[in-house]
Formats: sequence, C-alpha cells, structure tokens
Amino acid sequence: MNRAKVTIPNDLMHPWGIDIDLIEGTMCEPDRVLQRRASDMRGYYQEEAALDQLIAQGDPIHYEVFEKIIPEQYGHLLLCISKLYPGRVGAECFMTKGHYHVVSGTAEVYLCLRGQGYMMMKTAAGQSVAEPMRRHRMVYVPPHWAHRSINTGAEPLISFCVYPAEAGHNYGDIATEGFPKRVFIRQGQERIEP
Repeated sequence: MNRAKVTIPNDLMHPWGIDIDLIEGTMCEPDRVLQRRASDMRGYYQEEAALDQLIAQGDPIHYEVFEKIIPEQYGHLLLCISKLYPGRVGAECFMTKGHYHVVSGTAEVYLCLRGQGYMMMKTAAGQSVAEPMRRHRMVYVPPHWAHRSINTGAEPLISFCVYPAEAGHNYGDIATEGFPKRVFIRQGQERIEP
C-alpha cells in the first residue's frame, strides 16, 4: 500500500471546543461580540422616520454576533452564533444588514436554534428567495447569494452559522443596492413585499 506523507504545518492550530447557551442564544466566552443597534441600521429600513423614532426611544440592539477568533485562511471554517432580536421599524421586521461574501464563490450554512423568520437571499442579477427559518431548520446559502436574517416572531431569532474562513463580508453592495423584498407585519399577518 502506497501512503502519502503527511506534512504538519508550523502554524498548526490546536483543536478546541466551546459551550453555547441555547436558551439565551449566546456563545460562552466568545472572543468577539459584534452589536448592531438601531442607529447602525440607517439606510436599511423603508421607514426612516420610524427608525429615527426608535433611536430616540433608546437605540435598542437589533442583533448580536458571538465569535471565536479563527484564522481567516483557506482550510479553516468560521463559526458564530447570530442573535436577532424581535421588533419592528414601523411595520417592517427587524433584520440584519445582510452581506455578500467577498470571495463570492463561498457558501454559508445557518442552523436555526430558536425563533422564527426568514433568510432573505438575492443575487446581483435580481433573483430573490425568502427561505423560512424556524427551530431545528437548516438553511443553505449557496455561493453568489447575498443574505440577511429577518425576525418575524416575538422572541430572538438565533442561528448557528458556519462558512469558509476566507469568505469575508461585503456589506457595501447591500448598502447601495438593498434587497428587492422586505418583510412586514400588517394587520397581524406576515407580508413579503417589494
């Protein structure tokens, strides 16, 4: 039997594990916590006046991302816990900013741990898909699709996310292009509208 020789790199990362709190939707002892407040979401919601009012009422946290520091290099996987709080800006449901990956040929997996909502996805060519998110449901975001989470429920929408470490985040194109569809609650009903 012919065996290939295994070469161990000098910068070999040591294996590790981490606890997550499935009730609170947090990662225990994360290396980084990213918080986005209402004031960080200017330009993303349809009703700017309603967003300004929300900011004036206390500037609530829209979402948090809990991460471990992992090399952003080919071969590694980045992982995080995303916690999107419930709420509305006018009738529009709280959402994340959304992003493409800088390396557009990379995908991402979201496993919904708690809550309900949608993974809104779009291509630069204008295709749009709203994939339901609910507890125990996994959503696959293929390469070349921008994506954002939207919370339609009364509790936090919590997801475990995994993607290639070299993928990067391109928020700039979303800030200028937006998404072709939005999610609203009108008369107690979810509505996906342009």
